[in-house]
Amino acid sequence: MIQKLGEKFTDVFQKNMPDAFVFALMLTLITSLVAIFWVDASPLEIIESWYSGFWNLLEFGMQMVLLIVTGYSIALSPVVKKAIDKLTHFIKTPTKVYFFVILIGVTLSMISWGWIVIAAVLARELALRVEGIHYPYLIACVYFSNNSWVTGLSSSIPLLLNTENNYLIEAGILSHTIPTTDTLGSSLNIAMVLLYLVVTPLLMIVLIPKKDLKELNQLMETQDSIDQVSIKEEAERYKMSTRSLSDLLNNSKLLQWSIGLIGFCYIVYHFGTRGFDLNLNIMIFSFIMIGLLLHVTPMRYGISMKRASSNVSGILFQFPFYAGIMGIMTGTGLGEQLANSMASLATVQTYPVFSYLLGGIVNFAIPSGGGEFAVIGPSVMEATNQIVSNVEGVDLIEAHARAALSVAYGESLTNLLQPFYLLLVLPVMGAGIKIQARDVMGYLVIPFILYFIIQIALITWVPF
Repeated sequence: MIQKLGEKFTDVFQKNMPDAFVFALMLTLITSLVAIFWVDASPLEIIESWYSGFWNLLEFGMQMVLLIVTGYSIALSPVVKKAIDKLTHFIKTPTKVYFFVILIGVTLSMISWGWIVIAAVLARELALRVEGIHYPYLIACVYFSNNSWVTGLSSSIPLLLNTENNYLIEAGILSHTIPTTDTLGSSLNIAMVLLYLVVTPLLMIVLIPKKDLKELNQLMETQDSIDQVSIKEEAERYKMSTRSLSDLLNNSKLLQWSIGLIGFCYIVYHFGTRGFDLNLNIMIFSFIMIGLLLHVTPMRYGISMKRASSNVSGILFQFPFYAGIMGIMTGTGLGEQLANSMASLATVQTYPVFSYLLGGIVNFAIPSGGGEFAVIGPSVMEATNQIVSNVEGVDLIEAHARAALSVAYGESLTNLLQPFYLLLVLPVMGAGIKIQARDVMGYLVIPFILYFIIQIALITWVPF
């Protein structure tokens, strides 16, 4: 029965959900209309806020592009391909592929949300080698597994709360930092970790579609997509018929490995002096250096990057529109008004639930944990102060941590209905095939409903 229900949701999404870019355009108009009728923003104020925000994700967008192409480039190396070939000796059935990919995706995302690219690459390569895999569903599995990032080391809101002199402290809303032991190390967060590690793989196995199998090889647009020559062979074709200095440099192992080793010296220095500071920049830098060493020569690495870059157009032109929506939410005061309105309804028993709902709703307009909290966080934390400050037996630090985590969990879960971060997975898994967000998102409706119920229960009743 649950599989049939999942199939119905999938049909609904395929028939009614527009392309991710259309989704962004519609959301821009909806946000603008809400700003006009709720906070009395003028059309000119909205347009100015939209334009100002339009450029706020340029750095983030470029980081996303580099994260995808550098990670994918590593996967195109002969060493990784051989390793995946060996892996298929142990993972021979579709069910094992789903389970293994989800478990890897959940684990990697807990280290850093950007590492979902590795899971996406692995999933695609396994789908090329194992028969009987429903490929759109496998993409949904990878995307769902990325939700665990909110419980892990790159969870932006807990990291912000532990930052000295953060904007909440400077505004006088918090008196001091909240250590990650009280957020990421809390019983509540550990319960969420177990939810993703244990329940997610089992749930997605139960929901595996039983009909309309769509394998990766069948979805390839051309046979050339499957029978593409190797990177080494393509590099050989660029060589001149006679010896030349340009060919010597283009195919120099010494040149490339020298740069790679210099890069690894900095990586060792970075982690040696800063600890486990796994930000996007050092992650991308590491991917580039690994790619240099694995592809051996500049020509081969350039070819791998060209192939890896063939499907990133969605990020390049869609991110500015989402940044514009964030600009409207911030510039018109709409985000703050929404937070204040919901916070005014909360009580000491319900403030985690209202924080959770607020995080989920605002995520549609501001699909960034840190960016969203910058807009609604001050209102949520101030409301928490007012609600629990005079309640006997309630620890204020614990209340702040629970409210902040609730916002984070709500924000992360509604990514299952919001295709923004699917743009991180589709460039890798959708290369060479015709696939859109509508082909994937329907498989995530039942997981969203079940996790919504479970997470509401956890944030309400699990003690710290």
